[in-house]
Amino acid sequence: MSSINSINANIGRYRWTICALIFFATTVNYLDRQVLSLLAPDLSKEFGWTNSDYGRITAVFQFVYAISMLFAGRIIDKLGTKTGYVVAIIVWSLGAIMHAYAIPLGALTSNLLALAGLVAVPVSIAGFMVSRAVLAFGEAGNFPAAIKATAEYFPKKERSFATGIFNSGANVGAILAPLVVPWIAIHWGWQTAFILIGAVGFLWMGFWITFYDAPNKQKRLSKAELDYINSDCDQDVAKADAAEVKTSWFKLLGYRQTWAFTFGKFMTDGVWWFYLFWLPKYLEAQFGLGKADIMLPLAVLYSMTMVGSIGGGWFPTYFINKGLNPYDGRIRAMFVIALFPLVVLLAQPFGHYSYWVPVLLIGVGASAHQAWSCNIFTTVSDMFPKKAVASVVGIGGMAGGMGGVVMSILGGWLFDYYGALGQIYTGYAIMFGICAVAYLVALGIMLSLVPRYKPITDL
Repeated sequence: MSSINSINANIGRYRWTICALIFFATTVNYLDRQVLSLLAPDLSKEFGWTNSDYGRITAVFQFVYAISMLFAGRIIDKLGTKTGYVVAIIVWSLGAIMHAYAIPLGALTSNLLALAGLVAVPVSIAGFMVSRAVLAFGEAGNFPAAIKATAEYFPKKERSFATGIFNSGANVGAILAPLVVPWIAIHWGWQTAFILIGAVGFLWMGFWITFYDAPNKQKRLSKAELDYINSDCDQDVAKADAAEVKTSWFKLLGYRQTWAFTFGKFMTDGVWWFYLFWLPKYLEAQFGLGKADIMLPLAVLYSMTMVGSIGGGWFPTYFINKGLNPYDGRIRAMFVIALFPLVVLLAQPFGHYSYWVPVLLIGVGASAHQAWSCNIFTTVSDMFPKKAVASVVGIGGMAGGMGGVVMSILGGWLFDYYGALGQIYTGYAIMFGICAVAYLVALGIMLSLVPRYKPITDL
């Protein structure tokens, strides 16, 4: 940390302004996606949703997010980081606001399905599915744009730390949501919660348009800082990036490095989705906590993830400073990180003492996920030239979204099945078990595909 401060003093720190903008965008991103999960226990009662119904609604978000991630990276590469981010946040902010109008939207959707001779979906479910789909389509642009901006503005040795900082915006969004959303819903209604939270993205957009530009066009960036940013950039790769040579998906899929990232995301992203979308229902189902009661435990849980996100971003530098290259240092850190989620196995056995026991244990697992996340993202910029980063992140993001679909559908089915037997405890025990071991399995697959550092130089 002291070396970073010294560098900032000598060359400037405008790159950290860009990091701050990405941090706030990610905060807004997670605020918007979490509103539904916090209102889900009450909305489920109001509209008569089963766990499987809710699982299907969340799965629509994850499925559309997954497919969109595949194209989002390419779109960001084509439009450029500045324009791509603006388009993404306009779409996802409108999608967030659409939830407030889910019932009339659902009625229209059901009527159109009926006219087409298709099976009509219940109005409330159809409306929320359409809203979630639009939200997902827009939100898919956040991480490809954020990772691309990080690759543009930071040298490799600072990228995991910068990624950890902006990725902690997800934690801040997750912390703010349970403190703000239930209060708005209690006082002004659930529709207002969707509208007010969704409108925040438009405020961020003004700052992004004002302060962001590509580094070589950025007038606020000193030459010394620009040279520092490009200091560890391979010259041949830099020339290829400048020529904007397009790389096909099929070519990217021919690299083991792409598949390592893809499998890693598939195995672990669903864990975070599960925590984000199901924890309010878990606390309501197993401990009887209402809308106002879940505010503090969820805020505490997601506050814990801040430690993992920022600490996880810094952690690889410990090994890098000992002589390992950035990729090997990251992998070493990821192994240690992957051990922490195992404590989630104890959430159910010790949960009968107090709901705070599973909250704190799951908090450790969620914190480990954020530490893992900022490192697995950075392996892409370690391995690939800048022009391909957003596309590879998009491919991995699609796989991660599909992992989330599997977790949502499986969770909804398990909770309805064991709930009907009066054993909802067992359903959550199974899901927490999957969440606990996913990271070690993912790392094992990644290392079997890419056992040593091998950057791509022929794109």
